[in-house]
Amino acid sequence: MLITNVNNKINNRMKKLIISFMFVLGSYAPATYAQLTIDSCQTKARANYPLIKRYELIEKSKEYNLSNAGKGYLPQISLTARASYQSDVTKVPFSFPGIDVPTLSKDQYLATLDVTQTIWDGGSISSQKKITQAQSEVDYQQLNVDMYAIEERVNQLFFGILLFDAQWQQNEIMQEDLKRNHDMISSYIENGIANQADLDAVKVEQLKTKQTQAQIEANRKAYTEMLSAMIGESVGTLQKPGMETLVAPRAINRPELQLFDSQIQLFDSQRDMITAGYMPRLSVFMQGGYGKPGLNMLEDDFKPFYIGGVRLTWNFGALYTQRNDRQKVLINQNNVTTQKETFLYNINLEVTQENNDIKRIKDLMVYDDEIIQLRENVRKSAEIKVANGTLTVIELMREVNASNLAKQEKISHEIELLMTLYKLKNTTNN
Repeated sequence: MLITNVNNKINNRMKKLIISFMFVLGSYAPATYAQLTIDSCQTKARANYPLIKRYELIEKSKEYNLSNAGKGYLPQISLTARASYQSDVTKVPFSFPGIDVPTLSKDQYLATLDVTQTIWDGGSISSQKKITQAQSEVDYQQLNVDMYAIEERVNQLFFGILLFDAQWQQNEIMQEDLKRNHDMISSYIENGIANQADLDAVKVEQLKTKQTQAQIEANRKAYTEMLSAMIGESVGTLQKPGMETLVAPRAINRPELQLFDSQIQLFDSQRDMITAGYMPRLSVFMQGGYGKPGLNMLEDDFKPFYIGGVRLTWNFGALYTQRNDRQKVLINQNNVTTQKETFLYNINLEVTQENNDIKRIKDLMVYDDEIIQLRENVRKSAEIKVANGTLTVIELMREVNASNLAKQEKISHEIELLMTLYKLKNTTNN
């Protein structure tokens, strides 16, 4: 009997090793043999996300807008043509003897080509370029914020799969333990120590573990399909990250902060545009034309002409609203500053909560191994008592389940700790 028990223990250990080895190779989940890390999954998910195409679109849009703004320094050319008929024309109200004073025709024609070259625009074009760059930066940072949300979704799926893998592996070990108990009770029945009801109690627990395994496999399949859709390829074996690779966050480096800063810079550019709005404009112009009459109104014939000069314009109407416009920009800046402060306040609360969660899980993990060892001792003792007839099989199953639950809790604590550490990493972007 002793030799049989030793052989059973050796066989059980070998089976567990074989199961673990097969599980690591990925025989449980059909996929590629290459292990995926959480960092590679996040990189692949970002590259596969349709929104990433907007980075290129934002850059192209900025280039076009800057090019258009720069063209404001080019000569502005306009062509005008006009034909008119009027009811009366200017006439000399007196006549001189022997002098024929010509009279203009009532139909008149004019075609002009105007060329204007800006010398100084008060800083309007420069301000427009700054606004274009600032707006593009806002769009870029907003896209970074939208893309950053992918990492948290990948983390949840990645660690969910790791948890299901660990639970599946533990469930296999539990089934091996129940099979050993089933064989043990069967031998007891042959020896008259147990009855069929005792064996049925073990079978019930075996069926429950199979149900649990089916549920784990279904959940893992769902999580795997979602992660596969996000990264754009099949998901095989996932590499469990090491806790030693994570460092304590020193500062908050979230993309939302860059978004707030870029919005404030955009408002600064808008303030410069307000200033440019009430500055004078200086330009040179040239007008060439052909018309009837020309510049000499006393000649009723088609004549070419030209006019050139310097033009200074100053629109004082912008001064009426510039104070209110500046106050509106200041209000918008203060609003963004308040949003930034609120965001940092909430993030700091999250960091505090996550640090407390990490400490709580670590405190729990200190006792996991000891609890498992004690539960194993109780289970082994219960098996001996069943063999001696001093304990029922129902009570033995209760101790087997308690031992399995202790192992499951250790697995959950390990994955939960990793997940919380990466959640803190995601919260601070470190």
